[in-house]
Amino acid sequence: MDKSLALANMTRVQEFILLGLSTRQGTRDALFAIFLTLYLLTLLENTLIVYLICSHRELRKPMYFFLGNLSYLEMCYVSVTMPTLLVELWTGLYHISFQACMTQLFFFVLLIGTECILLASMAYDRYVAICHPLHYPLLMRPQVCRGLALSSWLGGLGVSVAKTTCIASLSYCGPNVINHFFCDVSPLLNLSCTHVALTELVDFISAIVILWGCLLMTMASYVAISKAVLRMPSAAARLKAFSTCASHLVVVGIFYSASIFIYARPSRIEDINVNKVVSVIYTVVTPMCNPIIYCLRNKEVQAAFRKTMHLS
Repeated sequence: MDKSLALANMTRVQEFILLGLSTRQGTRDALFAIFLTLYLLTLLENTLIVYLICSHRELRKPMYFFLGNLSYLEMCYVSVTMPTLLVELWTGLYHISFQACMTQLFFFVLLIGTECILLASMAYDRYVAICHPLHYPLLMRPQVCRGLALSSWLGGLGVSVAKTTCIASLSYCGPNVINHFFCDVSPLLNLSCTHVALTELVDFISAIVILWGCLLMTMASYVAISKAVLRMPSAAARLKAFSTCASHLVVVGIFYSASIFIYARPSRIEDINVNKVVSVIYTVVTPMCNPIIYCLRNKEVQAAFRKTMHLS
């Protein structure tokens, strides 16, 4: 018995090898330049959004409070996966210890769970603004906004602790090669040499609660918003109300479509190439596009930006 346990400990995987997106040198060089540019652009955009919201009194409103939280989250989010991806593209392979892999998984799940709840909170903010405008200052007072933001982070933390604990408790006896560019749930489950049914169940239930739960809350908010908008007397009022929600709807559509495809399925994803392509959408493309989508047509943010450039 002791001998078998010692043998199991000896054969336990101590590190993983991440293959990244491509093994061809020419392709890796081009992808490195592209993703480095996207990473720096994402950090610049989101840092600018956070700075504008913090430094301009006219942007200290619930909608911009949540947008600032989202931008800060996106900076953390992209910094969890992109450095690993860039090293992989530069060197060809990336060796990551078991502890570092679990740490990356923990923060990644924390941030994706937090973003799910935060997007639902932003939908609720738009619901109150359009359906109950007279009660908006009361219902979305600073204490409520801070409570919703804190709940988003705590919810993401709870899901991350549950998922990471289950996955870290599995045995990994080899092989140790992950055909992905970061430590994600499905590739790790595929490498486990123990029974993963319970872990898959925990993963699926948490995805149902967070992803589908938040999506249903978001959809319910927008159903109520649609009914309120259709009852508005003038076309101009309906257009104005819709324009305040359009950017959020686009972000929600992109994020939830990719996330549900990856995580809210009752079995592991066998097609790793599809997994990697979809992962690039919500780990790289979405954080870069969110500031553009939210602020491109936002006159208040544009005015704050112009004021900042004029003062400088």
